[in-house]
Amino acid sequence: MTLDPNEPRLTAYALGELDETERAAIEYELLHSEAVRRAVGEIRATAEVLRKELGNEPRLQLSEAQRSSIERMFQPAKRKTFFAPSRALYAGAAVLAVASLFLVVYLNWSERRTSLENTFDTDSNGRIIGRGSSPRTVVQESPKPPEVIRKQSHPVQQTPEQVPTKTPVVRLDKEKGGVGIGTELIVRNEAASQSLVQAAQIGQKEIVASSAVAVPMLPPATLRSTAGPGEGGGTAAHSFLRKFLLQDTVSVSQGYESEEQKTLRDKGSYRQDFNTETYDRVVDNPFMRATQNPLSTFSIDVDTAAYANVRRFLSSGALPPKDAVRIEEMVNYFAYSYTGPKNSDPFSTQVEVASAPWKPEHRLVKVGLKGREIAQDKRPPSNLVFLIDVSGSMQPPNKLPLIKRGLPLLIEKLTENDRVAIVVYAGASGLVLPSTTCDHKAKILTALENLEAGGSTNGASGIQLAYDTAIANFIKGGTNRVILATDGDFNVGVTNQGELTRLIEEKAKSGVFLSVLGFGMGNYKDSTLEKLADNGNGNYGYVDSLQEARKVLVEEMGGTLITIAKDVKIQVEFNPALVGAYRLIGYENRILRAEDFNDDTKDAGEIGAGHTVTALYEVVPAGKEGTLPGIDALKYQKPVEASRESKSGELLTVKLRYKHPDGTTSKLMQFPVSDRGTGWAQASRDFKFASAVAALGMILRDSPYKGNATIDSVLELAEAGKGEDKQGYRAEFIELAKTARGPVEGTKITN
Repeated sequence: MTLDPNEPRLTAYALGELDETERAAIEYELLHSEAVRRAVGEIRATAEVLRKELGNEPRLQLSEAQRSSIERMFQPAKRKTFFAPSRALYAGAAVLAVASLFLVVYLNWSERRTSLENTFDTDSNGRIIGRGSSPRTVVQESPKPPEVIRKQSHPVQQTPEQVPTKTPVVRLDKEKGGVGIGTELIVRNEAASQSLVQAAQIGQKEIVASSAVAVPMLPPATLRSTAGPGEGGGTAAHSFLRKFLLQDTVSVSQGYESEEQKTLRDKGSYRQDFNTETYDRVVDNPFMRATQNPLSTFSIDVDTAAYANVRRFLSSGALPPKDAVRIEEMVNYFAYSYTGPKNSDPFSTQVEVASAPWKPEHRLVKVGLKGREIAQDKRPPSNLVFLIDVSGSMQPPNKLPLIKRGLPLLIEKLTENDRVAIVVYAGASGLVLPSTTCDHKAKILTALENLEAGGSTNGASGIQLAYDTAIANFIKGGTNRVILATDGDFNVGVTNQGELTRLIEEKAKSGVFLSVLGFGMGNYKDSTLEKLADNGNGNYGYVDSLQEARKVLVEEMGGTLITIAKDVKIQVEFNPALVGAYRLIGYENRILRAEDFNDDTKDAGEIGAGHTVTALYEVVPAGKEGTLPGIDALKYQKPVEASRESKSGELLTVKLRYKHPDGTTSKLMQFPVSDRGTGWAQASRDFKFASAVAALGMILRDSPYKGNATIDSVLELAEAGKGEDKQGYRAEFIELAKTARGPVEGTKITN
């Protein structure tokens, strides 16, 4: 089956309106058609632009006569001949309808601006109420800005904010059981109205809403179609809007494409530019001379997001952005057969040296850490807070719907000793489920299932409430963790990365750790989410499928939930008698100063129960560093003299520092390492496989240090290192490397 890019089902798929069977058929087409992938991307990007732009418009209320008039414009005329209406007639009707809509909206708004203050009455107690409204529309006025609960349809505890004294009335939609008209969050709950009123009465507080609504009023037929999954909408209006809004449009984010772009697009040789995904720049670590820089210091990293994200790009037939390829996260996606600790230390250390497969005259050093395993029945009780983004950008099937399918996998593994709370955020934040013991799983799952997406994204308010909830239910000696699930597209409140990371840094001092799970595509903010995880004493994963959710939340449950060591730093000292130069492969954004190694106030990475961590160094033997840049001779001091230990035959010494999860003072571990001259063919399977993953990463990054690495050599290494592979992840990597052959070898990619 080959789909026309104008096929209405593509719009329905992009907006999450297809059932599972139809969705699977479309996803099959996405894997085999660049045109279909481009069309879906354009639809999603357009929808996101509309959400953001219209979110700044005031919400207006049409009269019944105005609503009926506009509805009639959108209804197709009854056919009186054997001939179907032409596209020109539909286009003309569309232009007329949209023009009429905005004219009505403008006139209505002009009239409303002059009479807004006359729309309120006061009751006998001096409280402000809307004229003609029921007692449920009561709001409270105060002589000074009151603490309020941001507009919210959940029967939840809310986050106070300051708003101006004059506050529009809250209107409740009777058809939706108390859901506020124009609210940004929607939970399907027939008892929402009554629960909301009861929640408002607790603590003698009245419900106050901030300014009205996110989008201008559209005809009901259109609203039903744009409501998202399960809102009772169809696809006809989507198809009409898409054809009208996307006519002659190629890239929403860039406008019309140039002839050069069109030529590249037709050849399939440029990365799609309609998305707004963000990645921090990554510059490959260079070679450093051991005589001038004998110490290499960095923070360990157990994040795996980059591999799953790279897989998403390659599976769709496209190269990932270079900056999306973080090699250490690709290598650490896989488990390795390292031996666990045999003493009281939380992890063990193993080092292996062999020739570098992509440059045999160089040596490759693999440093591996293995966290202590903790059996499920020995796991400490958990206090978890799910912090879930339910903003409008989370509607697609690979976002909130996938979260609602993935988190139950973790919930089913929890016991009556564990607690779960659910906090959501969009334009406001709310406590959907107070901390609940997991012997009430049905209650937890119901609260999760009831979530729906809509509105802007105020992540900071959600973070604040999530940490407050975790701290209020803190379990001493247990696991206290916030699990954030989002696409990272924060666009309301605190939005810049600096302020968000400072907020997370402050919250991390509470003893509550953070796990970040990224979802979605098109507007994915990888750079933000990575920083939040790094500064929140947690790990970062990207979930692109239910299988990945199972891997992160079930198979690696111990590592995801239980931190066994924090602020783990590695410092490698190279012996200049044997090492001419070296470079750390990956970990570019984890580099520390040499002085940071002994500074216990310096934050570093965390290791979870059962985690494996792998780092690779490429080493140039002494005397073979060639033309590597160096520094001039020093004027005021002489070079450091070689010590007796430099003649010991040791290649390097690995030093590690770590703290216990609730500790403040670090402990030192160190291990000398010698090189026995092993070739890569005689190296262990883990060494070969980790080398294959690193080589593919360098190829995808087009690294200047990739040497003679090719897809063929990657496949050879991976096959040799595949081993038993019980979960099949190494076999999947091999297939992924084969998939990468076309984009890597057959197409020139421009950034």
